[in-house]
This record gives sequence, C-alpha cells and structure tokens, in this order.
Amino acid sequence: MTYLALPSNEIRRLSFYLAMEEYAARQLQLKDDVFFLWQVEPTVIFGRNQVIENEVNLDYCREHGIQFYRRKSGGGCVYADMSNVMMSYITRSDEVVTTFSYYMEMVCKVLQDLGLPATSTQNNDVLIDGRKVSGNAFYHLPGYSIVHGTLLYDTDMQHMLNAITPPQVKLDKHGVQSVRQRITLLKEHTTRPLADIKDTIRRSLCDHCLTLQAPDVEAIAAIEQDYLNPSFIYGPSHKTQFP
Repeated sequence: MTYLALPSNEIRRLSFYLAMEEYAARQLQLKDDVFFLWQVEPTVIFGRNQVIENEVNLDYCREHGIQFYRRKSGGGCVYADMSNVMMSYITRSDEVVTTFSYYMEMVCKVLQDLGLPATSTQNNDVLIDGRKVSGNAFYHLPGYSIVHGTLLYDTDMQHMLNAITPPQVKLDKHGVQSVRQRITLLKEHTTRPLADIKDTIRRSLCDHCLTLQAPDVEAIAAIEQDYLNPSFIYGPSHKTQFP
C-alpha cells in the first residue's frame, strides 16, 4: 500500500484532508491502495445527512475556537484534536461491505501488533476492552471507496463532550462520567508516545511512499472549496445564520 505524504508538515484544516482523499481517488489514478494519517486543531466533523444544529454545539465551538465541517460520508459526529490521529484509506473498489471489512481488520490487526486487544463492531467502531477507541465512516466515488476514521490517543474530553450536542436526556441520564466510561484512550493501554504509534502504523501498512508536490496541493485546495461552502456545511435548510 502507498503512503500519501504532503511536501511539508504544516497542519491544515480538516477540510483540506477530506479534499486530499478525493484528489487521491479522482486524480492520482493509482493502482495501489492509498493510506495517510493526519491531525488537526480542535475540530468537529459531522456526517453528510446530519442536521448541524442537532449535532454540533455551535455556540460552544465558536466560543472555544473549535472548527466544524461536514464530510461526504455518513455516520455520526466526531471531535478531533492534535492529541488523536485521523486515518484515511482509498482503494479501487465498488464493494462497500468488503472494503469496510478489510479496513476494520487492518486497523484491528495493527493495534493488536502493538499489543492492544482491539476488536471491531458492526457499528464500524474499534474497541479495546469493550470501550470505543476508533469510529469510522465510508463513502463511494465512481470506481473508488474511501474510508476514514479517528484513533483516540488522548483528547480534551471537555471539548469532546461539549462541542458535540448529544440528546439532552442522554446527558441528564448518564452524565459526563458515563460517556467517559464508554470511551477509551490509547494512552491508557500503552506507554508508547503518539508519534511512535503513528510511525508504527505507517510502517506496518505501507511499503512505499508518494510525496505530493506543490501543484497537487493547489489542486487539493481547489477541491477543498466545496467543503468550505457555507451551504454545504450548514445545509440548504439551515436554521442558523452563517457566521
């Protein structure tokens, strides 16, 4: 599998990495599968069919400088920051079930090789000791499948709980502590630093690297504009005025 690298270590908006997935599928025309890891400043990402007001605490995000973007895959709302890592996998396949199954097995296997008892669920989550450490989503482009997901190493739990808007009854019933009990962090199961885990994942899954160049970055930035369009982020029937 090919690791897709950028020409610099600059941290970009989450929307850029979503566009990078599309660019890999639409423009690179690679015969090999593609994989890359990325990190972002505090950001909420929500699914293509979700209503932003129901999923994102917009006031809290704006108050705390947390960005928010819509993705083109389905699934739920996710919080990400520099203390965890995101994964992207692009393959030439129209087989949704087969692709997702392979990806989940791949993630579980690399975590198991790190000595972690990782298992997957039918809800596209990866668990360690029965607690969620990774959530994943999928979407399809003509001739290609894209899977992406989170991998929690550490995170700002207060931002995670407050930036995402769960049903109020759920918070009232279970409270913050209960939510925390359903989530686990890699740092609770290993002493390896995040940089070492990222390097191990890359070396385990990829046998060569393709480094994009400036024209590629410019093309990705052009695709990114679709993700930055307020109508895409908020949806056509939004209740909230654009900032």
